[in-house]
Amino acid sequence: MDTPAAPQARYYSSLSDGSLECTLCPHRCRLAQGTIGICGVRKNDGGRLTLPYYGLASALSVDPVEKKPLYHFMPGSMVYSVGYVGCNLHCPFCQNFSISQSTEAEGVFLDPEALISEAKRLACPAIAHTYSEPIVHAEFVEESMRLARTAGLKSILVTNACASAEVATNLLSRCDAVNVDLKAWDPGFYTRELGGEIDAVLNFIRSAHDKGVHLEVTTLVIPGKNDTVSQIEGIASFLASLSRDIPLHLSAYRPMYRYNTPATSPESIHHLVERARKQLRYVYSGNVPGEVDVTLCSSCGASLVSRHAYAVDSSGLSGNLCSACGAQSPIRMF
Repeated sequence: MDTPAAPQARYYSSLSDGSLECTLCPHRCRLAQGTIGICGVRKNDGGRLTLPYYGLASALSVDPVEKKPLYHFMPGSMVYSVGYVGCNLHCPFCQNFSISQSTEAEGVFLDPEALISEAKRLACPAIAHTYSEPIVHAEFVEESMRLARTAGLKSILVTNACASAEVATNLLSRCDAVNVDLKAWDPGFYTRELGGEIDAVLNFIRSAHDKGVHLEVTTLVIPGKNDTVSQIEGIASFLASLSRDIPLHLSAYRPMYRYNTPATSPESIHHLVERARKQLRYVYSGNVPGEVDVTLCSSCGASLVSRHAYAVDSSGLSGNLCSACGAQSPIRMF
């Protein structure tokens, strides 16, 4: 799999001692000859930073856009989803650890052109880069997004947002919608538990908002880790400082990978949703069985979109407007 013909990475510099510094994310891995970065997918091969897993898709699927989750972007549509291998974080509760924490997953190599062609064949209006961490495959994702835009398709990024400013700028300039995993409000949690830096994530979120990319944020609520009111209110306050209309998804955790903490209760999620709604207009619960999530018009209170699992009723919309009062909705229909 790893051959001298592996494509060359864009984000790195050569150091005087012969090693390379990867500039993809805050880790800035220094790689001696033959070594691989923390993400597991970027390698110093003869003084070149190479991409031995370029185009390796560990998962290909047609999903509801609500699964990303994106609630205010093309509701009810089906998107072509592609997953990769590797990650620059090491979350002990990762729900996709078999592909994020390993490069051994079975998959198929494809080029960006093939990805676009398959999405069009399946009549999907958008491609979502998701499941594991797409940022560590930035070069492939950027080219895919460029070709998607030319082909009239939308591009979605589901990400931990741990990227350098340069990478964030390049990805967001080609992206139509992003869901960022903001995993906690505590910088220490990012450092101790995940091996990451919260500042990079917050900067990515600011940049997405400033560039006009459709932005939603997800926090997996884990008992005893990030489930205090102060943690969730910190996240809500930060998002509200950018816009009160940014959707926040508070999802219930269940035991996974290296965590055996009991699952988050629906009651905890409901309480935190209500607290976050004091600062944000649109806060949704996730991974709560039987839940119905409704987006209301901020002008007249009518239902715009109702969701039960992945069944979506968007009859309250007339294009991008509220059917009841004609006010502009927060939903992007395209």
